[in-house]
Amino acid sequence: MRHAAIVATGLHVPAIEVPNEVFRQRFAKSAPDFVDRIEPTSGIGTRWYAPEGWATSDLATEAARDCLRRANVDPSDVDLVIVGTDSPDYLTPATSVVVQHKLGAKKAGTFDVGCACASFPTALGIAAGLVATQPWMKNVLVIGAYMMRKLADPNDPMIFLYGDGAGAALIQPSEVPSLGATSYLADGGLTKDWFIEAGGTAEPISHAAIEAGRHVVRMHRKYPPSVNEEGWPKMIGELCKRDGFSVSDVDCFVFTQVRKRTIEKVMATLEQPMDKAHLVMGKWGYTGSACIPMALHDAIEQGAVRSGSRVVLVGSGVGFDQAAISFVLTDALVTPASPSWSPSWSPSWSSSSSTSSSSVSLEKGGV
Repeated sequence: MRHAAIVATGLHVPAIEVPNEVFRQRFAKSAPDFVDRIEPTSGIGTRWYAPEGWATSDLATEAARDCLRRANVDPSDVDLVIVGTDSPDYLTPATSVVVQHKLGAKKAGTFDVGCACASFPTALGIAAGLVATQPWMKNVLVIGAYMMRKLADPNDPMIFLYGDGAGAALIQPSEVPSLGATSYLADGGLTKDWFIEAGGTAEPISHAAIEAGRHVVRMHRKYPPSVNEEGWPKMIGELCKRDGFSVSDVDCFVFTQVRKRTIEKVMATLEQPMDKAHLVMGKWGYTGSACIPMALHDAIEQGAVRSGSRVVLVGSGVGFDQAAISFVLTDALVTPASPSWSPSWSPSWSSSSSTSSSSVSLEKGGV
C-alpha cells in the first residue's frame, strides 16, 4: 500500500522587525490600554514585515525554496503546488499559480486552499491523499503564507496581531505510514464575525465600500471561547480514535498561534504538559495561514521533536473553519540537509535587545 510522508520543511521570516512598542505608541491615544491587555494573553512579543512591494507569493516562494533546498529537490521536479492563505495576491487568479511561476516549478499543477488558519492542515490532508492514490505524483509542495496586515486598517488596533511569514512542507511517497488521520469542524454561522465585507460577489468593491472601510479585514464580534477551547480537544479526540493512539502518545501539539491563553486552557483540558505545545508567537507574532508550518519547522529545528515523534497539528480560522491532522516524523524529516535559512539580521528573541538593526522606525513611518 502506498503512503505519504513529510520529508522536508522550510521557512521564511522577513527581515523588518516591528516590536510591540510601535503599536503601544501608535494607539496611545485611541486605545491606550489595548497593547497592555492583549500582549500577555496573546503571547505575542514582536512580528516581522516583508519589504514594501512584496506580496504573499514572495513569502511563499522563499519558504518553498528553503524546503526544496533541504530536500535536495529541484523545482522542476515538483508535481503539485498547494498554497494555503486568506491573504492572496489577487482575488483571482490563485496565488499558487504565481508561486509556481516564481519558483520555476514548470511542470507543477497548482491550487489554493482558502480555509484561513485551518488552511495548512487541510492542505496537508489533501496532499497526503493525492500522493497515496496517484502513483505518478512524487513531490507535492504544501505552503502556508500570510500577509494579512496589508489587508488591514493601520488604525485598527487588531493590526497588532498580524506578522508576515511563510512555511512549507514537501510530501513524497512513503513505504511506511506517516501522515495519518484528519478531522474537520466548521460553523458558517460565524462567517461575519471576522471578515472582509467588500471585494467579493456579496458586495463588489465600490467608492462607498472604501469610504466606509468595508474593504479591509475587521473583527466585528469576538468568537465564543468554546470555538477553540472545546473544538480543539474534540478534533484531537477524533484523531486518537481514527489512528489508534492516546492523547498522552502525542509528543508535540502545534495549534494556531494567535492566543497563548487558549492553548494553555486546551492543554489543561487534555491533561498534557504545556511543554508539549510548541509556541512561536512570542518571536514571530501571529502569522495566520503560515503559523502552523512555521511552528512545525521551528519545533524540528529546535529539537523539540525527533524521528518517531507523533505530532498533531490543529488549525482554526475565521468562518469558522477548523482542521487537524496527526503524523509521525520520519528520519528524512528530522535529519535534513544543512539549514539554508540563515538570517543576516540579529533577531531580538536571541539577544538582550528589544529591537534589532532592522526594526521599523516610528520616525520613518515604517508601518
